[in-house]
Amino acid sequence: MTLYSCCLIFLLFTWNTAAYGPNQRAQKKGDIILGGLFPIHFGVAAKDQDLKSRPESVECIRYNFRGFRWLQAMIFAIEEINSSPTLLPNMTLGYRIFDTCNTVSKALEATLSFVAQNKIDSLNLDEFCNCSEHIPSTIAVVGATGSGISTAVANLLGLFYIPQVSYASSSRLLSNKNQFKSFLRTIPNDEHQATAMADIIEYFRWNWVGTIAADDDYGRPGIEKFREEAEERDICIDFSELISQYSDEEEIQQVVEVIQNSTARVIVVFSSGPDLEPLIKEIVRRNITGKIWLASEAWASSSLIAMPEFFRVIGSTIGFALKAGQIPGFREFLQKVHPKKSTNNGFAKEFWEETFNCYLPDGSKNSPASTSFHKGHEEGLGAGNGTAAFRPPCTGDENITSVETPYMDYTHLRISYNVYLAVYSIAHALQDIYTCTPGKGLFTNGSCADIKKVEAWQVLKHLRHLNFTNNMGEQVDFDEFGDLVGNYSIINWHLSPEDGSVVFEEVGHYNVYAKKGERLFINENKILWSGFSKEVPFSNCSRDCLPGTRKGIIEGEPTCCFECVDCPDGEYSDETDASACDKCPEDYWSNENHTSCIPKQIEFLSWTEPFGIALTLFAVLGIFLTSFVLGVFTKFRNTPIVKATNRELSYLLLFSLLCCFSSSLFFIGEPQNWTCRLRQPAFGISFVLCISCILVKTNRVLLVFEAKIPTSLHRKWWGLNLQFLLVFLCTFVQIVICVIWLYTAPPSSYRNHELEDEIIFITCHEGSLMALGFLIGYTCLLAAICFFFAFKSRKLPENFNEAKFITFSMLIFFIVWISFIPAYASTYGKFVSAVEVIAILAASFGLLACIFFNKVYIILFKPSRNTIEEVRCSTAAHAFKVAARATLRRSNVSRKRSNSLGGSTGSTPSSSISSKSNHEDPFPLPASAERQRQQQRGCKQKVSFGSGTVTLSLSFEEPQKNAMANRNAKRRNSLEAQNSDDSLMRHRALLPLQ
Repeated sequence: MTLYSCCLIFLLFTWNTAAYGPNQRAQKKGDIILGGLFPIHFGVAAKDQDLKSRPESVECIRYNFRGFRWLQAMIFAIEEINSSPTLLPNMTLGYRIFDTCNTVSKALEATLSFVAQNKIDSLNLDEFCNCSEHIPSTIAVVGATGSGISTAVANLLGLFYIPQVSYASSSRLLSNKNQFKSFLRTIPNDEHQATAMADIIEYFRWNWVGTIAADDDYGRPGIEKFREEAEERDICIDFSELISQYSDEEEIQQVVEVIQNSTARVIVVFSSGPDLEPLIKEIVRRNITGKIWLASEAWASSSLIAMPEFFRVIGSTIGFALKAGQIPGFREFLQKVHPKKSTNNGFAKEFWEETFNCYLPDGSKNSPASTSFHKGHEEGLGAGNGTAAFRPPCTGDENITSVETPYMDYTHLRISYNVYLAVYSIAHALQDIYTCTPGKGLFTNGSCADIKKVEAWQVLKHLRHLNFTNNMGEQVDFDEFGDLVGNYSIINWHLSPEDGSVVFEEVGHYNVYAKKGERLFINENKILWSGFSKEVPFSNCSRDCLPGTRKGIIEGEPTCCFECVDCPDGEYSDETDASACDKCPEDYWSNENHTSCIPKQIEFLSWTEPFGIALTLFAVLGIFLTSFVLGVFTKFRNTPIVKATNRELSYLLLFSLLCCFSSSLFFIGEPQNWTCRLRQPAFGISFVLCISCILVKTNRVLLVFEAKIPTSLHRKWWGLNLQFLLVFLCTFVQIVICVIWLYTAPPSSYRNHELEDEIIFITCHEGSLMALGFLIGYTCLLAAICFFFAFKSRKLPENFNEAKFITFSMLIFFIVWISFIPAYASTYGKFVSAVEVIAILAASFGLLACIFFNKVYIILFKPSRNTIEEVRCSTAAHAFKVAARATLRRSNVSRKRSNSLGGSTGSTPSSSISSKSNHEDPFPLPASAERQRQQQRGCKQKVSFGSGTVTLSLSFEEPQKNAMANRNAKRRNSLEAQNSDDSLMRHRALLPLQ
């Protein structure tokens, strides 16, 4: 049975070897064998397998010059290691390298060769099989290129724990160690590349893109990761399409239609060159320009796409390239390739034929079979240039440097350096095994592997713990996922002015080790859009919203499609494309354009504004006029009018008016806590003091005139001290109200933001509106009482009490404060203070004018009326008026009684008063006496009633001066005696009070 298994496996190995003849491999013996998988061709010829005969291996077509250079990099690294005295001394590395033809089927055929050989060695069949041409097991494989191919190979190699180190497979799916146990790579994970793509789009402020991905394990995971990153950055995807080099024409046409009709100008492509090539050709045929292509590293430098004839369509390409490395001596090694010298490299012959478009006479294959283009990869792939026509024979003396091919493009060694690094990684793992000290090894009990009998799984163990420094001084160690973290270069496609070829200009880099937000660097000055423009293209669903606006959602559209909505008042946006407007701080308001916040306008009744100046001038005018009146009264304090108006109360009344005018000034200017607490009590107390003086003065005179017989008791109770006591008591009540108010709810300065959004009104918060109501209500109550007494005393002597003027002043007072209440309630801001100032000034001017202006006028301009005789005449006249009314009233009553008894005529009472009712004056005066009376200082009053008129004449000259005066005095005394009128007694009692 064991012999049977040996033969079966040997036959399998033999069949696999036959499929790859001498010209289809590169092989060299050694103590340890490394496998290699490279895309020497871009694909296989389409062939219908009808199974009428034994299926044959398909033929590889379209030569890949870059793939051959990568193979050369592996051979160069192995030869360099073999010649190194320090790395694996006394050990020789061999290789077995196969062509994958960029297809999974060919890659698996080669992988089976590695697995079969290892299986034969694991069976230890040397004692049964005498194999003189025995080849050691393949302990590690370098490759493959595409992520889809590496996925298939990794699944197979993982079954036998054969380490696989890929140089170009960047799919993030391969980081899954549960599925791909033995896979490692020297290229960064696509996850970083997808993040970098999203960062570039965000950097250029694009938010409306399309995506295209290869329909394989490279494109699908890569574009999926990009979608995740784009969503985090609010980048919207207009369309997402999958492509393949095997897609039929109808599928390609459909994708092109989507691209042509899309408004997105930026297209993100996760694909390889061969998969993208059919799509680009159709786009070029339709001449769809103006698109910006964001290329993954798999096609960013592919010669399949970076062709001058395609540049007008894809000239705005920005792509990612792996960080270039340096391989000393590699250029010379590439130039030494020759079919006769490279005996171990079975691919050299075809390379020579493809490079010089000739055929080697001893070759079995004269020319390639196709002129179609090929599949590219991470470093960009070249196309075979052979034709189906017969080629001339090669001389063997051709100069490799005379022909420009991708093979000799060693200016930026990216994938080639990754191959070089992969070989050295395996070599350093073997070096660790070679130098392992027993007891410090990685295996059970610290044991070490035997370098001469090393197995693949032991190499895999050391690769996972690898840590060395490469030839560029960089630390190399695989992470827990078998990945190497690397950086990207950002390239921009330019058209060379020299030969018109496409060149890749490095315009930035992406550092995955840096902090988030600091990883991307782009030099915009080096970027050319569409090959010539410096202006960054626009690729947004909607135009940018300018500062002062925000993005508004359009129903049914992606979030990147929006309308610009103006920020509301009080909010602002100072950046472009703001998602929301920010609210201004409490003391700020948005400017006219809503781009910033400016301090709110502060409003109060200012000293400097016209309205405040006008009110201040009126208040100062009131203070001046009051002071002037006070000065006049002080100067003329001994004159009869000043004495008759109760001089001391007048002084106090004028002082209170000064306080009233002054209190209005506390309402002007910026409210402070102390002014708010002072202004209302000052106003209230001042007005109560004023009204109290008028009330006491008016009430005193009224009581005296209406008293039956004024006695010494009246003089005692209505003396000066009692008057001031009453004024104090009335004012004290207001003071108590103010003290309680200030103690329980003191007013304070208040910044009101609610009345108008853009204005801060600095006002006084009164603390308690009820207290303010009590203050004004008490003032009005006193004013109402004063009005009542003034109205009752309106017919008293005018020059003595000015009752009519006091009544009028009280009417003005009531009109002002009744109007104040609705005005105060309906206004706001600084106008509240203005309304109260106007009310204070109007009421104060009304009191001042009505009570004092008439007296000042008489004092200053009518001094003839400011005499004791004028005052006594006015007082006596009032007494005679009252007496006359009483006399006429008695006369009417007697006449009615006489008429009721017999109809006889009633006689008039005997009196020295002349009563004229259709009769002559019973006491006519001579003409000389009348003239003498006119020359004397006296007074004459006529009192009219319904039934007649009474004329009263009084003189206050000395008796000895004139006989007529004596006769008038006798007549007055006779009138007093006959009528016994109480009014005359009031006159006598009142005169001493003056």
